[in-house]
Order: sequence, then C-alpha cells, then structure tokens
Amino acid sequence: MDLDAFVSVHQDSWRRLEELGKRRRLTGAEADELVDLYQAVATHLSVIRSEAPDPTVIAYLSGILARARTRAGVGGGVSWREAGRFFTTTFPAALYRTSRWWLATLVANVVVGVAIGWWFLEHPRVEQTLVSPEEVDQLVNVDFEAYYSSYEASHFAAQVWTNNAWVAALCIALGVFGLPVVYLLWTNVLNIAVTGSIMVRHDRGDLFFGLILPHGMLELTAVFVAAGVGLRVFWSWVAPGPMSRGSSLAREGRAAVAVAMGLVVVLLVSGVIEAFVTPSGLPTWARISIGALAELAFLAYVFGPGRLAHRRGESGDVAASAREAQVAAAD
Repeated sequence: MDLDAFVSVHQDSWRRLEELGKRRRLTGAEADELVDLYQAVATHLSVIRSEAPDPTVIAYLSGILARARTRAGVGGGVSWREAGRFFTTTFPAALYRTSRWWLATLVANVVVGVAIGWWFLEHPRVEQTLVSPEEVDQLVNVDFEAYYSSYEASHFAAQVWTNNAWVAALCIALGVFGLPVVYLLWTNVLNIAVTGSIMVRHDRGDLFFGLILPHGMLELTAVFVAAGVGLRVFWSWVAPGPMSRGSSLAREGRAAVAVAMGLVVVLLVSGVIEAFVTPSGLPTWARISIGALAELAFLAYVFGPGRLAHRRGESGDVAASAREAQVAAAD
C-alpha cells in the first residue's frame, strides 16, 4: 500500500475528527458526524497497522481517536451523567407519554379482577371444582401467610425481583404480537381474583389484603406499565399514523427499552417491600401506608418530572437520549 497516497486521500477526514474532538460542545449533527468519522478513522488505523505500520501515523491516529472517544463517549461505558439523565428525563418521559395505555390497562385489570372475585364469591360451588377442601384449608391457614416468610428476606427479595422483572420483560418483549400480553394479564388477574375470593370466603380477607397491598400496589402497577407499553408497541404498527410502520415501531420499541430498564429499579423497590415490610411485625395500617407511599411516589415521579420532560419534547427514545448524553459528555 502507498502510505503517502492513503494519507493524502484521508487526511481531511482525520483533521475534521481532530477538530471535533477538541470542541467543548457539539450540535446533534456534529455529534452524528463525529461518530461516523470515528468509525471511519478507526478503520483507517486498522488498515495502516496491517499494511504499512508507520509509527508516526499510527500514533497520530491513535491520539485523535482517543480524544474523540473521550469527548463523545464513543465505545465508552455508561457515565453517571448518562445514568442521571436517564432517570430524570428519559425514563419518566417514556412513562408519561405512554401513561394513557398503562393507566387504562391498570383500571381494566382492577375492574376485571373485582368482577371475577365477586363472581366466585356468588358461586361458591365453582371453588370446589378448582381446589379440594384440603388445599383450601392449607392455603387459608398456612400457605398464603407462610409464603412471605419462608425464605431469608434478602434471598426472597432477589427471587421476587427476578420473577417480576421477567414477567414485565415478557410483557414488553411480546408486546409487538399483542395477544400474548393479554394472556399474561388474564392469568395474573385470574390467579389473584381466585386466591382473594377464597381468602375472603373463609374470613381471611384482612390477612389477604394486609399482605398483598403493601408491595402489590407498586408491583402490579409496574406489571401494568409493562403491559401497557407492550400493547402500545403492538398498536404502533397496527395504526402508525403519519409515520411509516417501520419508523413507528422502531420509535415505540426504543421507548419500550427505556421503560424496561427503568422498571428494573421499580420492581427492585417493590421486591424489597415484599421481603422486608410485608412479613414484618408492623401494624397492618403501617405496612399498607408504606406501600401506598411508594405507589404515590411513583405516580408523582411520572406526572411530575415525566410531564415536564415530555413538555420539553422528550419522548423516551433511548437513541435520542444516548446521542444527547454523548454531546453533553463533551462539556
């Protein structure tokens, strides 16, 4: 390879990358240009190393690539600035923008769950076709309460967190197909309604609600958020509006990724409550109050910072937020 000719052809690109790498602030277009140039110059460096390993040129290109990587975050890990922006802007904006979907999902599930539970209470014979008297006695007097204290609290929190995160991830991942999300919601609400009706029928309703409400308010809200966002992804290609189906699906899919990442933390909080607060010796009113405060804090987070971020034009698109975070890293 003729190194001089190679340098002559590409030196303008190298100088442009060097210039962008020295700037303290980049526009969105310049950030995109920097990323493209970084990839191209990295390829040039690889070619020179293999075909004409000149130490001076290699050192020069390595230097401008390192500066560009530091300034724009190309190929770097997640910074505290990026993480902060995600939880103060990207995640709440995505929650707020999709709030009509997951609030509708929440209300629909509560209504359906109450209706199913009421129907089971009005038709006691149906219970006998589902579980035997021995199983009912075991559930009412032993299993339901023992479930929350059968493991060490820290291990139980990890187990609950993993299980609920998996359910939420399934709702989002399968959202593009629509019906699997509806099926997951149906099995979840049916299980809660049947268990609740059995506990209430046998005068253990206070125990049921006293144990399920502290963590269940936030936990179920997170599941309904995941389901609502998943259904929004489904609707994005069914009715894309002015956008193409591909563009609409891509945007909602990226926003769903933001929600999925943020819900990991929300479900961690609910898991901690379930492991440490639900089975604790606190009075029932205190345990439910802690759960209610966690739920109110989540809703305040959505309709406070989330609404403000959405008004500033944020959509929860992780691609856009990542680009802007890279630009900010150059400050």
